[in-house]
Amino acid sequence: MTSEKHEITLDMMRKSLYSAVVADAIDKLGLRHQSPRIALPPATGIHKLVGRCKTTRWIDLEHDDPNTYDGELEAGDSCQADDVMICAADGSMRSAIWGELLSTAAQSGGCVGAIVDGAVRDVGRMEAMQFPVFARGTSVYDSMNRQKVVEYDVPVKIAGVEFCPGDLVIADRDGIVVVPRKVEAETIQNAWKKVGDEDRVREEIANGMNAQEVYKRCGVL
Repeated sequence: MTSEKHEITLDMMRKSLYSAVVADAIDKLGLRHQSPRIALPPATGIHKLVGRCKTTRWIDLEHDDPNTYDGELEAGDSCQADDVMICAADGSMRSAIWGELLSTAAQSGGCVGAIVDGAVRDVGRMEAMQFPVFARGTSVYDSMNRQKVVEYDVPVKIAGVEFCPGDLVIADRDGIVVVPRKVEAETIQNAWKKVGDEDRVREEIANGMNAQEVYKRCGVL
């Protein structure tokens, strides 16, 4: 892997980058709070998701609302290529706010997956669709009269970390990292270089050099 600067596409990121190396790269730019410190594991058996944030903010309902679905349907129908649906629900497990039908609608517009700070359902069907979803857990309950989208395409927070529309987001089994647009190019170039450096470290160790010597030579751990 070359370290010279060049355009790194989303497809290249999906193939070669991962959350930890991106977290290391953005750490070095002084942004040290870009990954929610909560468990949002893969729910559908697909362990990697890379795309751009399509944000929604959810609330718990305290009364029946005949328009419960309006916001989530509008958000899903407005998805574009490479969007990742970000469902910021403050960790509420009151109902499943994402499932197969929303996945189908979003995917038809180009959405590549969802990150849900709450519960999901229809996991088997989403697995069959090969639609990546990261979530706190599952629930059998429908969101009708329980939770709803009140805003979309606005900055939202998950566990104190801000996700803005269009930000790059990378999720895998280690966690989730969001990269603001203003530092995206530098972050991804640095992460790309580190992946190459780590490949060299593995080779040196495989050839018999001890870890301390490799670190002194390469400066990578």
